[in-house]
Amino acid sequence: MARFWFGMGCLAVGLAVAAGAFGAHALKQRLSAELLAVFDTGVRYQMLHGLGLAALALAMDRWSGVVFQWTGWLWLAGIVLFSGSLYALSLTGVRSLGAVTPLGGLCFLLGWGLLVWEAWRKLA
Repeated sequence: MARFWFGMGCLAVGLAVAAGAFGAHALKQRLSAELLAVFDTGVRYQMLHGLGLAALALAMDRWSGVVFQWTGWLWLAGIVLFSGSLYALSLTGVRSLGAVTPLGGLCFLLGWGLLVWEAWRKLA
């Protein structure tokens, strides 16, 4: 499963790079500064959690535990919900799409919380 998460992390990072370039070049003249900032926030969180997925895969090769699987799924859901909703909001201007964003943020936080819990549990 570590290969899967490493691949998903690399895919997420690659797509974040593409989205960032799209935002910087194609959207710069089409979106307001506010909506472009929203789009950039989605790119930033996708990039960070894509890198997190790749690091998670490397950690899985060293330590075992179901927590790593849960963290991976939560972060992947977070990327889709958080970044995806911000992309959709910025491209469509439909503000109600922002209601989904906190669910993605919660997925990110739960994933990080699981890792902290697992680290404390393994070190104790």
